Amino acid sequence: MDYLLHASDLERLIQAISKDGYQIFGPTINDKAITYGEIRSSADLPQGWTDIQEGGRYRLKRRTDKAFFGYAVGPHSWKKYLQLPHRPIWKASRQHQDIEVIEIQETAPKLAFLGVRSCELHAIAIQDRVLTEGDYTNENYRQRRAQLFTVAVNCTSAAATCFCTAMNTGPEVKLPSDLTLTEVIEGAAHFFLIRSGSASGAQILSELSLRPAGMREKNLANGRVQQLDEEMRKGPRHFDSSDLKELLYRNLDNPSWDKVAERCLSCGNCTMACPTCFCSTVEDTTDLSGEHSERWERWDSCFTADLSHLTGGPVRSDTRSRYRQWMTHKLATWQDQFGSSGCVGCGRCITWCPVGIDLTEEVRSIRDLECKQAGSQEQL
Repeated sequence: MDYLLHASDLERLIQAISKDGYQIFGPTINDKAITYGEIRSSADLPQGWTDIQEGGRYRLKRRTDKAFFGYAVGPHSWKKYLQLPHRPIWKASRQHQDIEVIEIQETAPKLAFLGVRSCELHAIAIQDRVLTEGDYTNENYRQRRAQLFTVAVNCTSAAATCFCTAMNTGPEVKLPSDLTLTEVIEGAAHFFLIRSGSASGAQILSELSLRPAGMREKNLANGRVQQLDEEMRKGPRHFDSSDLKELLYRNLDNPSWDKVAERCLSCGNCTMACPTCFCSTVEDTTDLSGEHSERWERWDSCFTADLSHLTGGPVRSDTRSRYRQWMTHKLATWQDQFGSSGCVGCGRCITWCPVGIDLTEEVRSIRDLECKQAGSQEQL
């Protein structure tokens, strides 16, 4: 059931979640961007701000209203709180003639994410499959994920770089979330439709004493989400993703890889901003005395030479092979490994690429060149 939450009561929701012992993280303005940080009150949210995004470009802009969630996504993703960018694994020390190794275990905090978009819920679900299922699991991630409370938000506006409709991940929230919000501003009215998707979410709602939403309020909220869906499907970055795996498998030697390699800097920005990339490495450190050492896990990227380094050198020694590895893994081989695409269409890789490389354009380029080559062969 949908309930009505007035915008002025958003603070009550935040305090109710905090009262349950959760540390809340959500959108904040920092370094001239909307990034994720700790939320103590509704005043910390980027009310009245939106983001303008294009390939290699991002800037904030004042909205003409006071929407709390009137932006798309920023450079950070929620994975930084679940798959930590840098964490200790164990430490060792010499005790006389013996060496003592201690595994570092943390008590997982109770985290609440406020403002999770549909594409980001899909990204979390993808990381769940990668890091908690199968033979090799990340126990630190599993423990953090088990404590998570999510407040999702249906999108009613999108950035120019968003292509969630192509990946079937948005803009409407369809995956489970403890609570789901839809923000509506109509004339002087400013409210949220809110519904629960778990026992924990229902408990929070019971503490707020809200009335059920009326049909007009439901129609306004649903209409805005459906309108955005239709607009995005007609937009320039929407494309057919149904055959991506087969398309890329057929085109491992397509000339498009050479063209994109001429622009790509191998900087790894796309993988750092991506909400599903999970590559990591370990670093061992020792103090000058040789008495103490530590092992740390940190994020890594398939764009670095060291990630594929084996005896004799890196497997992927040039930019062409690294970009092809990233894109074909994300859109094709990921499906063989984990049963879904690794891309959720959030558009971060487009916005935060220094040279504005656009994944949707690269897909079209490969498809167009394949069609041209097929046409040339038919003429022969």
